[in-house]
Amino acid sequence: MKSQDIGLLLKLVALRSKEGHGHDTHTGKGAKTLPDDWRDWAREDAERDLPQESMPGHDDDQLLARYNVRALAEETGISKSQVSLVLQRCLEVGLVRKDRQTGVPRANARALYNFVVHGVRYVFPAKPGEITRGIATTFAAPVLKGQLYSSGELPMVWPDARGNSKGQAIEPLFKSVPYAVRRDPELYAMLALVDAIRLGHPRESKVAAERLAEYLD
Repeated sequence: MKSQDIGLLLKLVALRSKEGHGHDTHTGKGAKTLPDDWRDWAREDAERDLPQESMPGHDDDQLLARYNVRALAEETGISKSQVSLVLQRCLEVGLVRKDRQTGVPRANARALYNFVVHGVRYVFPAKPGEITRGIATTFAAPVLKGQLYSSGELPMVWPDARGNSKGQAIEPLFKSVPYAVRRDPELYAMLALVDAIRLGHPRESKVAAERLAEYLD
């Protein structure tokens, strides 16, 4: 398993939520709880970084188009060949299952959650590095901002020239994380939560795990 596998699995979760099977906006779960200024980077006029619209009512062809290798590569920045390999690996180990009705790949959310909570810090460890400019992650990201985070501590960031935050550099889970999160607020939230789990102390990791469970529910 590679670190980009987790990124693609989380993207599958985010896509499914846009079909109307994901987060309940009335219970406070999901990306609807993020602040309006959830973006921590300078936007470019030509860049399509707005969150995707929900997909209820789309026919099978339109739905399948959202999940094909080309579309997944475009949304995550992972190459088409690697997306194909990720899906193959995850199907083999049960982290992805084909939807019985539509045939689109679905992340095995329970298995993914268990792996992230219990294994990600050991398989894909990370530690803060030099001070740099980037996109806020862990407890400095909008999804966790203000929770168990001391104002005297430097935030942790994914290095990115367009980022609005300055803090300690954290190597992204996969290379194209800054690109991928600019296109999807839920993916941004979930990847920041994964970082909080793999970098946080037990109490901090618990808070992040509870929040991630809401996204993967």
